[in-house]
Amino acid sequence: MDEPPYLVIAAELRRRIETGELQPGDRVPSTRSLVRDFGVAMATATKALRALQQEQLVHASPGVGTVVGPQPKARPVRRPPRARGSVEHGPVEGEPLALDRGQVVRMALAIADAEGLAAVSMRRIAAELGVSTMALYRHVGGKDTLVHQMIDAAFAEFPLPALSGDWRARVTAIARTQWAAYKQHLWLAGAVTVGRPQMLPSMLPHTDALLAAFKPLGKAPSMYAVITLFGYVRGLGQAMEVEVQAEQDTGLTGDDWVAQQGSEQLAAIIAAQNLTAFRDLFAGGFDLDYDLDQLFAFGLELMLDGLAVRLSRPSPQPSLPS
Repeated sequence: MDEPPYLVIAAELRRRIETGELQPGDRVPSTRSLVRDFGVAMATATKALRALQQEQLVHASPGVGTVVGPQPKARPVRRPPRARGSVEHGPVEGEPLALDRGQVVRMALAIADAEGLAAVSMRRIAAELGVSTMALYRHVGGKDTLVHQMIDAAFAEFPLPALSGDWRARVTAIARTQWAAYKQHLWLAGAVTVGRPQMLPSMLPHTDALLAAFKPLGKAPSMYAVITLFGYVRGLGQAMEVEVQAEQDTGLTGDDWVAQQGSEQLAAIIAAQNLTAFRDLFAGGFDLDYDLDQLFAFGLELMLDGLAVRLSRPSPQPSLPS
């Protein structure tokens, strides 16, 4: 079996580093460049860079990108001694003074994009930035607070476009914006919640715009419609993360995996259980292109068709007291 795509990319970048084509401190190709040059998914490109980071051939530099060389240790900047009895709170002696919340969040995003949200920890971020773990808590609070800030920062990269047209055009634009965010940050769909939504500045405009589009449904139904749409896009976003991870781990696309499983086993199950709909589906041959972008667009149209029917109904009139 051929090597997984991420290993092929990592080998090529390793060759460039070892031959001196890429020198220490040089920026390696970005994930977007790797996606374009190698024709792979974003997550495959990030996994290739992660492999090189684990070998300490490259490191993530906040605000710059991935550069050649191991993670440098931050040089501590000592502050003047405090007066005896001072109750001033702030960085302790020996901590870098340049650290800020934005830097911490950007590093957390870089780790999550490359390795998934599970790889993000206060200890890991502190090691990447060359500071103590306690220094992070003064800037971003605990892990839960940091994840909220990561979600807010990720969605802030995808502000709502100028919305125009009828309700359907506006809702489509909002859904596609959210889908783009989930494609860029594969961990994001699993981090946001439905039942207990995070009240974040970059997400609330999405909800507000959807509430305005669904207003004719009434107060409670409009909120149900918002949650339903949000859950649909989020659910496919989570499926995308699982699919990309499986492709990275096996080197097989979804279509390749189905082909490798073989049709004989499926045919035997269909015959044994008399699954007539499956039998009719595969009669004469059937080939499904499992493309999540197409699935997203198809499902969105189905949902909007249903909402169009509901919106066309007259709102129930309140009953008069007898």
